Amino acid sequence: METDGPCEVRVTSAEHGVDARSRTFTVHGHHYALVDADGLAAGARIPYEVTLDGVTVWPERQTRFPPSLIRTLDTAGTLRISFGSCRRSPGTRAEYGLDALSTFAHRLATHDHDPRQALDWPDVLLMVGDQVYADELGDQMRTYIRGRRDPDQEPADELADFEEYTHLYKLAWREDPAVRWLLSTVPTFTIFDDHDIRDDWNTSYTWRQQMWSKPWWRGRIIAGIGSYWVYQHLGNLSPEERATDPVFAAVRAASEKGGDGAAVLDEFAELADKEPAGTRWSYAHDWGGTRLIVVDSRCSRLLTEDRRGMLDDEEFRWLDEQCQGGMDHLLIASSLPFLLPQAIHHAESWNEALADGAWGRRGARLGEKIRQAADLEHWAAFEQSFRDVADDIVAVARGERGPAPASVSFLSGDIHYSYLARVTQPETESMVTQIVCSPLRNPLVGRFRLANRIAARRSAGAPFRLLAKMARVPKPPLRWRMSDGPWFDNAIATVELTGRDCTVRWQTPATETTLSEMGRANVC
Repeated sequence: METDGPCEVRVTSAEHGVDARSRTFTVHGHHYALVDADGLAAGARIPYEVTLDGVTVWPERQTRFPPSLIRTLDTAGTLRISFGSCRRSPGTRAEYGLDALSTFAHRLATHDHDPRQALDWPDVLLMVGDQVYADELGDQMRTYIRGRRDPDQEPADELADFEEYTHLYKLAWREDPAVRWLLSTVPTFTIFDDHDIRDDWNTSYTWRQQMWSKPWWRGRIIAGIGSYWVYQHLGNLSPEERATDPVFAAVRAASEKGGDGAAVLDEFAELADKEPAGTRWSYAHDWGGTRLIVVDSRCSRLLTEDRRGMLDDEEFRWLDEQCQGGMDHLLIASSLPFLLPQAIHHAESWNEALADGAWGRRGARLGEKIRQAADLEHWAAFEQSFRDVADDIVAVARGERGPAPASVSFLSGDIHYSYLARVTQPETESMVTQIVCSPLRNPLVGRFRLANRIAARRSAGAPFRLLAKMARVPKPPLRWRMSDGPWFDNAIATVELTGRDCTVRWQTPATETTLSEMGRANVC
């Protein structure tokens, strides 16, 4: 909850015996509470009320949406995970199209009144990056900024501080009543991508040096990471993890003394950027026969003068420990696709070699310019990290780390189109796939759509593989092909897991309140 002042927040359901409460904590003059309700039955559907110092504030008195529910998981049955990424907030240009997240909420609200549609409900909503755009603002955000500072002041047309981030999150998650209701009734998990902070965040060591040379960047990165900690990260943790989190404890302690936890959070956020190995944004949850691993592929990058990795050493050790067999399905969510269309994969691996000096100093300077201009910073642009994770996945899929799962799937967004890719070599017991769903609301248009449509063709990969070979990039340890897609419309995907079966479907808005199926596939 975010409230307009310090208070006690209470979540109650008299019918189900729920009475959970917490005092707010304060950061930069804003007041928040995170209330844990435990001891609930599996598969529960509990309508609830929220009171602030005894005054009921939720549900709203006049609303066209059903009651908000606490929906607990029942791991004995089918598990449905709906996911997507890249969502422009309300108030941005109409050319971004209908909002798949809002439309999804409207569909669920309508089906909530029809018992025959109950199975359509997701158990989990997973948002895999670019929940907000801090560097590409809409008119409402620009109007807000003009009311508090010179809009031409650096950073121009971008967010500057924590206060502006709070307003952006308000526009993203509260302005649309449907989305606000959805987040109040479906368990939600997130991970950031670049636009939550800034386009191409942590592309390279050079990029970091360039950004830290800007006088406004320190305030921006502290605000971006700090606001992410409040608005997204805390909700990803289990109650046990939050109870032992030293930053959360220190922020709450400052608030309990009548103070503000801003200094604590700002110091943490700056350190998280400068020394990423000391902070873990990744997390994992086991639900019955499914393990979901959500990987931070942005803040935890290893970027020094002499080393480059998608994950720092500590983060990779953690991921390596999580990648185990002995379950029905292993899902790895990364904002950035692990398996890109072949042409893009080889172009990025070539570019990394070029920027590392494979063709001399001039080539290295050119490679860095191309890398930043063309956004070449996915897993393929961290070639050794790609190979290390591929080795882990193959070991799991071959049954070398316990019984092989039926499926090992990457869930990703970022690239503004959707597809399913399947690993064809080496042979494994598990079906290994890449499932991409992007965007929720921000489609590619014009030449960008055409270029990516061409890049997605199987024949487009050969010349770029030759280029990578000329830069002495070794052959990838995996072979894969796109079996479904690409689709370029706004969309939301749902992965459905029943026993050893896994299916996925993509849906796109037909109207503001209805979705149409864009694609469906059996993963295994």
